[in-house]
Amino acid sequence: MVLNDVSFTIGHRQSIGICGRNGAGKSTLMRLISGIEFPTSGRVRRHMSVSWPLGFAGGFQGTLTGADNVRFIARIYGKSIEDTLAFVDDFAELGSYLHMPVKTYSSGMRARLTFAVSLAIDFDCYLIDEITAVGDSRFHQRCHEALNRRMQTGSLVMVSHAPETLRQFCNTGALLANGSLTFFNSIDETIAAYEAS
Repeated sequence: MVLNDVSFTIGHRQSIGICGRNGAGKSTLMRLISGIEFPTSGRVRRHMSVSWPLGFAGGFQGTLTGADNVRFIARIYGKSIEDTLAFVDDFAELGSYLHMPVKTYSSGMRARLTFAVSLAIDFDCYLIDEITAVGDSRFHQRCHEALNRRMQTGSLVMVSHAPETLRQFCNTGALLANGSLTFFNSIDETIAAYEAS
């Protein structure tokens, strides 16, 4: 069992950093929150729109081009195909690769596409799974700026092993260990508990 009797609420404009050792279940927790996976017991209730984990590219159809995947996602969320495609093209900076099959992408290119598509859709809560280190320093900075803008109106749940990234984006946190999720009043307390575990 990855998670045992875990219960919490994510509030509006709250930013939570989740720490834990490799294999603790952080990515599983993110997939449960997003609805990609379902719990074997208990339930997840969502009263706001929640993004897919930004580190998760499993929703893309590999034989379709990046652009075709973007068009498909825009249709699902009822967004303008042209506007969504223009945003992704500008933000991901994939150039001609946007019009090539996703299965030809490197992992970094897939991550850029995933991040750009996630930001092209307005969500109430964004789930971030170690994605902010993708790409060169300029792209990295653009990701940080985009996340900061989203945090002004939305919530954020972030999984990261990088203390400075967590401090930049999160004001509270939780430590996931041995199936339990322990919350702390500040991200600094969370990081200290993680480093001591």
